[in-house]
Amino acid sequence: MSTHLIAGLGNPGPKYAGNRHNVGFMVVDELRRRWGAPDFRDKFKGEFTKVRLGGDDVVLLKPLTYMNLSGESVQAAMRFFKVPLERLICVHDELDLEFGVVRLKIGGGTAGHNGLRSMVQHAGGADFVRCRIGIGRPRHGRPEQYVLSDFSSLERVELGMVLELAADMVETSVRDGARAAMNRHHSRS
Repeated sequence: MSTHLIAGLGNPGPKYAGNRHNVGFMVVDELRRRWGAPDFRDKFKGEFTKVRLGGDDVVLLKPLTYMNLSGESVQAAMRFFKVPLERLICVHDELDLEFGVVRLKIGGGTAGHNGLRSMVQHAGGADFVRCRIGIGRPRHGRPEQYVLSDFSSLERVELGMVLELAADMVETSVRDGARAAMNRHHSRS
């Protein structure tokens, strides 16, 4: 038996709560609710909770270091719970996917995502599972401003379904492996 770590990326505080950049936090909150996990506790420069799923322990983590330093929190939790890289799942926003599209990926680059860059730097490599939640690219304006803006009213209508799909993918990945999750879910979004 070993432990899975699911790290949802975002920025702490009410100012950022509804931002596109915070979908990672939103999915981790959905998983906590779905699995009936205990309340979050402060540790590892973040908030975490732990639950048993099937025969495995699963740690849900929301780094509170701000996005660009997320890897510091993840590294501390990985070390404490002895989580190998292949049991790490990072949930994050993705500019290169349209809103509503959710994809799993194993390894790869960071595509300019500072949270992912910090994860790769601190987690001991890039070969972890990523749950990429599409937010689309802004039609005008800078991506840096766009990711720190809230979802539009139209997007908020569909956001619950998007978060549920991402949670389904993460749960399948924990239970059956990332490749099985990709096979099962990629046609859905």
